Amino acid sequence: MAYAVGADMNTRANTAPRRDDAAITRLIQRAGYADERDFLLRVVQPGLVGLIDGTISSLAPIFAAAIASSSHTALVVGLGVALGAGVSMGWSEAGSDTGEETGRGSAVVRGSITGGMTVLGSIFHTLPFLISDVNKVFVGVGGLITLAIGVGLGVS
Repeated sequence: MAYAVGADMNTRANTAPRRDDAAITRLIQRAGYADERDFLLRVVQPGLVGLIDGTISSLAPIFAAAIASSSHTALVVGLGVALGAGVSMGWSEAGSDTGEETGRGSAVVRGSITGGMTVLGSIFHTLPFLISDVNKVFVGVGGLITLAIGVGLGVS
């Protein structure tokens, strides 16, 4: 069944007029990006991919080392995981495409952003193990997780 669309109807939503002179738009253009979409494709998207991968891929080996051994071992394992995951994700992103067809920019820049953010995401899980007592680390991390879940449930 087909629906007729009147001549005065369109598929565009009525939104507030955009201010092209917003501060963020000016900063994005000064950095050399054409617009916000270009910035999202070339910087934000690869950065988020890296952060997510670093966060997820580092949890199991770090906590396994902490449970099986000591806080120092977990720290060393975490640093190794961060470096390995960063290099792996950086090369994978850089080799995925040249960026010409997709408009995602230079493969080297994209790979560097993704790899760097992967390291950053992994390092955040490693830093608590600077504390030498593993039990204190687990209590602190458990408290942070509880707080994050509580805030998340309160917001939604």
